[in-house]
Amino acid sequence: SLPGMSLESLLDQAFCNRVLSLCAGQTVCRGGTQRPCYKIVYFHDAWRRVDFKEALLACRRDGGHLVSIESEAEQRLIKKIIESLLASDGDFWIGLTRREEDFNNSTECQDLYSWSDGSSSKFRNWYADEPSCGSEVCVVMYHQPSAPPGAGGPYMFQWNDDRCNMKNNFICKYSLGEKLFRTRRAGAPVRPTLAREPPTHLLWRQPVLSLAYILIPSIPLLLLLMVVTAIFCFWLFAKRQVTFVVQRTKLCVAW
Repeated sequence: SLPGMSLESLLDQAFCNRVLSLCAGQTVCRGGTQRPCYKIVYFHDAWRRVDFKEALLACRRDGGHLVSIESEAEQRLIKKIIESLLASDGDFWIGLTRREEDFNNSTECQDLYSWSDGSSSKFRNWYADEPSCGSEVCVVMYHQPSAPPGAGGPYMFQWNDDRCNMKNNFICKYSLGEKLFRTRRAGAPVRPTLAREPPTHLLWRQPVLSLAYILIPSIPLLLLLMVVTAIFCFWLFAKRQVTFVVQRTKLCVAW
């Protein structure tokens, strides 16, 4: 192991690298600091998306929980944040799951769902024919911009029960009493939290900047050298002209 790093720290870092740069991502808060805050985790590459358990663990490792959506106002806020990403097709895990152990013939399927962060909110935003109440236990927020509306209307941002091993994006929520990383004001432009990529743009910018730092202070010296060179060249030319005139004069006198 690396000096000064515990096994737990190494495992946390490995998990962050496995999932994405979640630990370095930015949260979005009302007014910049007001709770709750949110982190929209979007993968442009579908193969990098994660199952429900991985998403749940990622949010917990980051000091939050998979999002609980407790009101229509909160649903609209999250919708607005996701829309600002201009993201392509890809659903988002939310923290709602079905408690299979409580299932019995007298319990309605929709009543078996609860939030993973312990919220008691009964707000739901199911699509028209959801939940299907089969083998699909976990819940996603639809995000398929390219999909046409179904029989129940537009799918976008409605909820759907899904198999927990499916690979999706996810949303973390940070409530009161939970640690908070870097934040961004809710009304400001939002960048999705993405897997880190090599900062190739820095590789070519740095030499250019270094050259600029060398040239800019040298401008007065360069101008001085140019002036001196011009004067010297003019002096040489004038001297040759004088020499030529003198020699020609002597020649005329000799005649």
